[in-house]
Amino acid sequence: MKIPKRIASAVINSLKGGVVPRTGLPYITVGRENEINALLHDVDIIADGGASFRFIVGKYGSGKSFLLQTIRSHVMDRGFVVVDADLSPERRLQGTKGQGLATYKELIRNMSTKTCPDGGALTLILDRWISGVQSETAAESGLEADSPGFAKAVEKKIYTVISSLNEMVHGFDFARLLTVYCRACADGNDEDKAKVAKWFRGEYATKTDAKAELGVNIIVTDDDWYEYIKLFAAFLKMAGYSGLLVLIDELVNIYKIPNSITRQYNYEKILTMYNDTLQGKAKHLGIIMGGTPQCIEDTRRGVYSYEALRSRLAEGRFGREGIKDMLAPVIHLVPLTYEEMLVLTEKLADIHAQLFGYEQRITQDDMIAFIKTEFGRIGADTHITPREVIRDFIELLDIVYQNPDINITEFIGSGGLQFSAPGGDDDDSGEFAEFEV
Repeated sequence: MKIPKRIASAVINSLKGGVVPRTGLPYITVGRENEINALLHDVDIIADGGASFRFIVGKYGSGKSFLLQTIRSHVMDRGFVVVDADLSPERRLQGTKGQGLATYKELIRNMSTKTCPDGGALTLILDRWISGVQSETAAESGLEADSPGFAKAVEKKIYTVISSLNEMVHGFDFARLLTVYCRACADGNDEDKAKVAKWFRGEYATKTDAKAELGVNIIVTDDDWYEYIKLFAAFLKMAGYSGLLVLIDELVNIYKIPNSITRQYNYEKILTMYNDTLQGKAKHLGIIMGGTPQCIEDTRRGVYSYEALRSRLAEGRFGREGIKDMLAPVIHLVPLTYEEMLVLTEKLADIHAQLFGYEQRITQDDMIAFIKTEFGRIGADTHITPREVIRDFIELLDIVYQNPDINITEFIGSGGLQFSAPGGDDDDSGEFAEFEV
């Protein structure tokens, strides 16, 4: 497995810091086949004109963000546009002091495509759309780009394409702004193009400013930002993309809101999104939110404290340990198996060796011993997460690399994290009896 050093460095440094890398995920993805397949089934529905809504639920460090970023990479390869944001005290779904608008701004700032995977793809998408319309117009009309009637023909074509947006909430103004952008492209007016992009990013503070500069008497606000997400989904399909996927992580920040009324307003916004996607009011739009079990299932402060959501999302009577419905709105992440963790450590050891240019010394037996040590800690079966195991393993790789004379087997065995079987004896029986390679 050859991996560019730039990507290898991003992977190792991100994982050691406890965060999910934005690039290089295919090199380290293991397990989660059922979850990924379920979400990719949603992607097919979105591409066909439908919509979907999912919650990814797991403990801190269990792989929620990793799964979200993995899906992000998958769908961009399938021609989707992805917007993502982490909620925080300043970014919520609903607020009275710009918190909802702040989330919208973050989503648009992180707008990504396959050719622009690191965000900031808004103007690229608009320019690509205009260029595509110009090419179609030239082919259909036989006019040259510098012909007198070409600009008019392009504008007519654009109006035909975006006229369906007029039926949606705020669709008329959205379509009008697209027309302004088209004229600015035709005239080479970069200033007007920048103003339209600024409006789409939600950066106009007052309607007066928007009216003076663009002639539209409306701006994106805390209350209606989600309507513009639906408009973007419809527009992106017209622009040649498969659809729009919205990824929102760290729902725990809504759970932490001290004011119960404010929390309820945020959960009401989630309910609106949920109903829109499942009732067909939104098209070509997928929404995935990530949170901890507590922030979802706590009936006092969590999502389930909002009865309308709890009754829709709560698990039915037939769900049980080991048998999960992957088509349900809520996907609970199960721990990676020991075999999957072994495969992951093998991948990380290979990437680490390539990054620092040394011959790998850690054997598969050493990796098995490391995993036994990690999961042999008291309470590890319920509390240890992939994040902790990965960070410990990268630390081990760093130490072995910097100390080439070290005896790896002895170091793992005497590293302060002794493996003890459930019965209390230091042997390989009990929990790891079936751990074979």
